[in-house]
Amino acid sequence: MSVFYDVSRFSEYDVYLFREGKHTKLYNHFGAHLMHREGKHGVYFALWAPNATHVSVRGDFNSYDINSHHLKKRDDESGIWEGFIEGIDVGMTYKYHIHTSEHNANPDKADPFAFYAEVAPASASKIYSLNSYKWQDKSWMHERKKHNSHTSPISIYEVHLGSWRRAEEENRFLTYTKAAHELSKYLIEMNFTHVELLPITEYPFEGSWGYQVSGYFAPTARYGNPDEFMEFVDIMHQAGIGVILDWVPSHFVMDGHALMNFDGSCLYEHKDPRQGYHPEWGSAIFNYDRDEVRSFLISSAMFWLEKYHLDGIRVDAVSSMLYLNYAREEGEWIPNKFGGNENLGAIQFLRDLNTSLYGAFDDIMMFAEESTAYPLVSAPVDVGGLGFGFKWNMGWMHDTLKYMKNDPVARKHHHHELTFSFVYMYNENYILPLSHDEVVHMKGSLINKMAGDYNQKFANLRALYSFMIAHPGKKLLFMGCEIAQFSEWNYEKSLDWNVLEFPMHQGVQKLIKELNRLYKEEPSLHRFDTDVHGFEWIDEKDYESNVITFIRKGDDRDEPIIVICNFSDCQRENYPIGISKKGTYKEIFNSQSKEFEGWGATNTEPLKTIAKEQHGRKNRLLLTLPALGVIFLKRI
Repeated sequence: MSVFYDVSRFSEYDVYLFREGKHTKLYNHFGAHLMHREGKHGVYFALWAPNATHVSVRGDFNSYDINSHHLKKRDDESGIWEGFIEGIDVGMTYKYHIHTSEHNANPDKADPFAFYAEVAPASASKIYSLNSYKWQDKSWMHERKKHNSHTSPISIYEVHLGSWRRAEEENRFLTYTKAAHELSKYLIEMNFTHVELLPITEYPFEGSWGYQVSGYFAPTARYGNPDEFMEFVDIMHQAGIGVILDWVPSHFVMDGHALMNFDGSCLYEHKDPRQGYHPEWGSAIFNYDRDEVRSFLISSAMFWLEKYHLDGIRVDAVSSMLYLNYAREEGEWIPNKFGGNENLGAIQFLRDLNTSLYGAFDDIMMFAEESTAYPLVSAPVDVGGLGFGFKWNMGWMHDTLKYMKNDPVARKHHHHELTFSFVYMYNENYILPLSHDEVVHMKGSLINKMAGDYNQKFANLRALYSFMIAHPGKKLLFMGCEIAQFSEWNYEKSLDWNVLEFPMHQGVQKLIKELNRLYKEEPSLHRFDTDVHGFEWIDEKDYESNVITFIRKGDDRDEPIIVICNFSDCQRENYPIGISKKGTYKEIFNSQSKEFEGWGATNTEPLKTIAKEQHGRKNRLLLTLPALGVIFLKRI
């Protein structure tokens, strides 16, 4: 097999953009690309390794010889090595052998731009072409802007593909294709609008759940090949389900075959551990000040949107990127050039990322998992924001779960935990998450977090989910929470689907199905999730009764939805609420309905307003409030 050097996929402009941190599609240039040269079939390889003195490609095509197939360094200052090797085809494995003038403890590296890899714990890259799959999602792609807008219902089901459901024989993973068929049917049945996948970017350690990434351009081979992941997305789109990828540019795995100390130098990471090592996760931190690293990361995000038709990207651990002192004590971090704790390079990277992706695709969604009060996360870059479309509302999640753990007798002393999120609910474009982070590491499942005995736990959980749907903001729920499994999530096995043999668990699943249906079909519950016009208090001050009452509103065409939440364990008869519009109202939802295995305290008959002032309004309704229950009313 000969190596030819008179071939390149880089123009001078490509190199310029790469070195300026402005190249957004490096995957078309770096990596391993099948091509023909003078009638010869083979693969063009390109690698960034400026500190290397020699680079060779070793693989099963040359018995992993480190001396037979060398790449050539470009005669510019880019640090790019390249070459065309004939006779190589799809499926062959390879690594780069990187020789430096310094000691390099791990000279054999997987390709940072590989499209495919061996199944872990093997770590070689594999030759693959992404040009053969025939997409069938034209209709979805044409219309997806209406599914992904701020005024659309967005109810996300967060999934770890390796443990949502497994094949019964030998506890095997489902393939991408098998999972897509089963999961899409379930999502349709449950009325979810989108699925969010915990990271499927290639990773070596199963126990990291995908958050310790080694391959930023390869879907993990655990569940199949790249075409099969394309089919996964395609099947979801044909079912009317959007697909969101959990993506991790905040840190990367330190395994020897990956990016760490890539060419004998700290190429992707900082050398100083006060900047380059993440003490919380035992991983390496990207050097966002390096232009080429920003090009690499933006290209990774762009790759998943372009090549795999993904509808959105959730950026993991944004807080850890924004702050130099994140998870560090005094003296363990280095201030920026102004003496502050903001990571200026990361801030610029995030702005460039969102500007680039939204510039290329105006119908996608960018989500930030950001847990602090950093300002303007979901505001446009041109007004000083980070440019995300949405931000996870971690404050709502923590305060609400803390409130729900309290015994109802004590809840009146914690009323602020229930109502505080309404103070800032429109400061950002929020997602309300009940995510995987809340059901791991001995935190207990959601059902086990609820106060009370067995029946009360289920009533509280139903009330929590109902409150989430009614609260302004888009929604996210981790798999297994919709069936109220008592055990914590275990990535090594399937969810506890067997709990659905029991009526109480079935009831919670039916409740989620109905809540999602109402959320999708009632514009007042979703149209102004991120707009101040979508909400109005009726009464937030009845802490003695543990009751709050509010209105969700759409535009003039939409009938408002009145929401009454009773978080006490007392049923209340003839409870008065103020109503502006006189007329007849109907209970369209009750979390304590027998349909959901609730306690059956419902308002079965239509309710007529009484011309008597209440809560500053001219009319009132008298209601039965079920204990530990949430009800929705609509005028008929």
